[in-house]
Amino acid sequence: MIRTFTALWLGLLFISTQASSQEDWPLPDWRQAAEVNSPAWQQVQAYAFAPRDEQCREGIRTDALLVIKNGRIVFEQYAAPTTAWTPHLTWSVSKSVLATLLGVARQQGRFALDDPVARFYPPMHVHPQIRLQDLLHWASGLDWQEDYEYAPLHSSVVAMLYTRGRADMAAYTAVRPALAEPGQRFLYSSGDSNLLAAALRGMLGPEHYTQYPWDALFTPLGITSAVWERDASGTLVGSSYLYMTARDLARVGLLMQRDGRWQAQQLLGTDWVAFNRTLFAAAISQPGEANPGGHWWLNQPLPGAARPWPDAPADTFAALGHWGQALYVLPAEQLVVVRYADDRDGQFSHNELLKRVLAAQAQGRP
Repeated sequence: MIRTFTALWLGLLFISTQASSQEDWPLPDWRQAAEVNSPAWQQVQAYAFAPRDEQCREGIRTDALLVIKNGRIVFEQYAAPTTAWTPHLTWSVSKSVLATLLGVARQQGRFALDDPVARFYPPMHVHPQIRLQDLLHWASGLDWQEDYEYAPLHSSVVAMLYTRGRADMAAYTAVRPALAEPGQRFLYSSGDSNLLAAALRGMLGPEHYTQYPWDALFTPLGITSAVWERDASGTLVGSSYLYMTARDLARVGLLMQRDGRWQAQQLLGTDWVAFNRTLFAAAISQPGEANPGGHWWLNQPLPGAARPWPDAPADTFAALGHWGQALYVLPAEQLVVVRYADDRDGQFSHNELLKRVLAAQAQGRP
């Protein structure tokens, strides 16, 4: 029996090693597939890169579009002044990268999801019931107004990023009054994300925090372009201010597409990736957007509602940011898509872009 089990284990290990050795990884950079920028992608290009009107700044304004299939580039285009070497502001895509960084910290045993935030960030003792998983679901229950352009004078996020809260963004959020019980209501909040960044600082201590994103995540993935701003207190602006090239952001997507594994190293636990991709049941549908998971956005429907992006597979998930920034991951299709943009109106459609990408990559199959 022992010999049989050993032979079976060795056989599975051999198969796994063979599969891993056949995978494409960006080492040191992405390779291109044979069909890159082929005619099959003209419909994608026509939608994403429509002529720009620089006077009114309306319409679909894509700065970069990068599509990775099976670990290789199948489409890549940029609009000046953005290039393949330009670190682009990701806006709220930063939140999902922060969640990925936290996944490495959890893999290292630094916290549990049900830990109170106050364990790592003492100013949250005024809200002792709020747990890390509540922040990851944007469900702290703290009163928050996320609007930018619609109501800037009443906006919590504008005050946090640009006025009275900008010196210490987590401290500004920590003293917000409670609006609901923690974990019971989804309310999108950049403040929740910056509390997570402060909690991570408490887990690590000041001697390790500054370099931790690079040591734990960026360097293992081969990311060299990342710039992550901090507020005046020294805490990462985890909600908004990460810059990265499209090719480097795609590395984060590939890590997530392959369930937290980078070559032979399991940087994220598979249970962490599953948490990121699990629908937060207390969410309220937001027409035109995806639904929240663990600090990622999911193409899964809430009860009684349609799938947010009906032409994309149900397992599609994404990191989304202001003015059209997006990192889409389509695991079943082995696709990673990065879009950087400067959209100022509501004309862009996630579903339309993904529908065209899926059609193009299907046409490009041998």
